[in-house]
Amino acid sequence: MITVPADLKRVIAEAWEATKQTPGYLLENEGKFLGLLAAITPAPGAIVEIGSYRGRSTVMLAKVAAHYGRGPVVAIDPHNSPILLGPGSLKRSSYDDFLESLRIANIEKHVESHVAYSGDVSASWTRPIRLLWIDGDHSYQGAKADFDGFLPHLAAGGVVALHDALSNFAGPIRIFVEEMLRSDRFGPAGFVHSIAWAQFRPDDGYKFQAQRQRLAERAGKLIDLVEEGTELRGLKKMRFKLTRSRVPRFPLSHEAWATQLDPSPQTPR
Repeated sequence: MITVPADLKRVIAEAWEATKQTPGYLLENEGKFLGLLAAITPAPGAIVEIGSYRGRSTVMLAKVAAHYGRGPVVAIDPHNSPILLGPGSLKRSSYDDFLESLRIANIEKHVESHVAYSGDVSASWTRPIRLLWIDGDHSYQGAKADFDGFLPHLAAGGVVALHDALSNFAGPIRIFVEEMLRSDRFGPAGFVHSIAWAQFRPDDGYKFQAQRQRLAERAGKLIDLVEEGTELRGLKKMRFKLTRSRVPRFPLSHEAWATQLDPSPQTPR
């Protein structure tokens, strides 16, 4: 049975205070959910982050993981997206800001950084993974490569989480529905804001089939509505928002999440 640490609420709140000072797009409820996964995911291994950008999610994951001794956080990003410092200013790599974010948050020693594409790292990867956080290339081909490259190393009980699965990107939502919700290798699954997550349960994932199918019926309707690289407009945008509104995506209490991820025998809801 998963035991929720008595200080978890405080630790996550403090980690968020550091995280929100870091540039990036991760929202508060998403960040705190990542902190929760870093703390209580019941599997051995590393936390692998694909797509670090300027370090916002890295700070949250590393702060919590370091507190509970659940690291390391392996941050993978080619950092080839330049940052414009201001009108008329020179551009610099996001890696400069990433390193500065780690320094300010005092987590450098808890992060293993790889300035590389995920495929270059996964090709020689051998370690078990407890949490796979995918926030890199949101195209279908990119997200599929990230997922396929590291899934063979995901430990039983580990979690895969994909960012922007409820945004106008084809990759995260297709991977979630087609590779996770429709697979008996996965058990409990859901959304927190735009993060889609599922627990790897290769031995008993079939017990959660009905739960996953219900979610797939709702979330799967978004796949035909996304237009990768194109802004949604007019009626299609309205349909997308209406369909998205019907997908349950709210955070639960820490205890409720612990119950969801608990690998001991349980009755799926």
